[in-house]
Amino acid sequence: MLKKTKVHEQHKKNSPEIIKLALIVVSTSRFNEKESGKRNTDKTIPKVKRVLKDSKSISLTFSEIIPDSEEHINNILIQVMKDSSIDSIIFSGGTGLSEKDITYETLEPRLEKKFNGFGELFRSLSYNEIGTSAMLSRATAGILKSKEKNKVIFLLPGSPNAVMLALQHIIIPELGHILYIINKEE
Repeated sequence: MLKKTKVHEQHKKNSPEIIKLALIVVSTSRFNEKESGKRNTDKTIPKVKRVLKDSKSISLTFSEIIPDSEEHINNILIQVMKDSSIDSIIFSGGTGLSEKDITYETLEPRLEKKFNGFGELFRSLSYNEIGTSAMLSRATAGILKSKEKNKVIFLLPGSPNAVMLALQHIIIPELGHILYIINKEE
């Protein structure tokens, strides 16, 4: 008896062979370190580079550290949206509840289709690691459309561990599937 391939498995097989990812760290303190020439203490970008180093399908092709500023967030979004080689963008930082956390307010209204399940799953996995503090995250994901192709955007906490959790347990396993669905010709 032949085993029938499930639809989501077929979608994953049809996903792009190479996925190019942009990582934006939103942190005024890390940005100020970078600008002043001090040793940068960002741990997110190096961790993501290490995880993706051996990946045959996902590569980190752009990374930047910007301050918690609506202007900087908007400018970097315009820059990466114009880059047709980038398939997906992760913003790390600014999804919490403090006054300076504005990434969510700046970007969430622009998401054309939101993946509510992403935030729910992320908080569930986070709960297993950090307990009830997981509910303080406003992590979310969705689609931004451009003339060339649709891109998936992930808004994540500024914690390197949170980014790694999302990357390893949700994003890497599903990114190709998502990109296939949002860019397929119908």
